[in-house]
Amino acid sequence: MVAEDAVLLREGLVGLLQRVGHEVVAAVGDADALVEAVRADRPDLIVTDVRMPPSLSDDGLRSAVLLREEFPGLPVLVLSQYVERSYALRLLDSGGGAGVGYLLKERISKVADFTAAIERVAAGGAVVDPEVITQLVRLQKDPLERLSPREREVLALLAEGRSNANLAAHLFVSEAAVNKHIGNIFNKLDLPVDTEGHRRVLAVLAFLRA
Repeated sequence: MVAEDAVLLREGLVGLLQRVGHEVVAAVGDADALVEAVRADRPDLIVTDVRMPPSLSDDGLRSAVLLREEFPGLPVLVLSQYVERSYALRLLDSGGGAGVGYLLKERISKVADFTAAIERVAAGGAVVDPEVITQLVRLQKDPLERLSPREREVLALLAEGRSNANLAAHLFVSEAAVNKHIGNIFNKLDLPVDTEGHRRVLAVLAFLRA
C-alpha cells in the first residue's frame, strides 16, 4: 500500500513496485485515506510519506504510528524528505523495531537498494537511513542546553503554573517580552505546532525531565 500526496511520485512508486513483482492493493494521497484503506484491506507493507494532507504536517507518520498500534507487526516503511523527530522515535520503537524503516528520498541512489529495503521491512527487518539516526541521536541530548539562562528561568516559572502576566511582573518585563521568550522556548525545544496550552505542558515536561 502506497501513501504519497505527490501524484507523479505516487504513480512512479506504484509502477516500480509492480515492475519488481509486488501487488499494490491501494495508492492514496492523504493520511485519512491510508488509515481507511489499511483497515479495509490490511496490506503486507505500507510505504508512506511523512507530510501529506489533511494538515500537510506529519499526518503520514502519525497515521503510521496509529496503525502500528492498531495492527501490531504491520510493516511500515517511511519514505520522506524530512526527519520528523516527534513521531519518528515512536515509530521506530514500536513493535520492538521489527518491520519498520525510515528512508530519505534524496539519499536513495539505487532502485535495487530501495527494493531490498522494501523486502527487508516486509520480512520483519529494520532499515533506517544513517542521517535519520544522526538527527535522532541529537534529539537525545539535553534539549535545555539550547536555552539561554533567561529562557531557562522563564521555563522554570512556567513549571510553577504561572500566567504570562504573573511572569512579566515577577521578571519586571513586559508581557510582550514574556511571549517572545516562551515562543523561543517552544522553537528551541522543537515542540509541535499545537494549542499554546499543550505546548506549555510539553515544555514543562522537558524541564522536569532535565
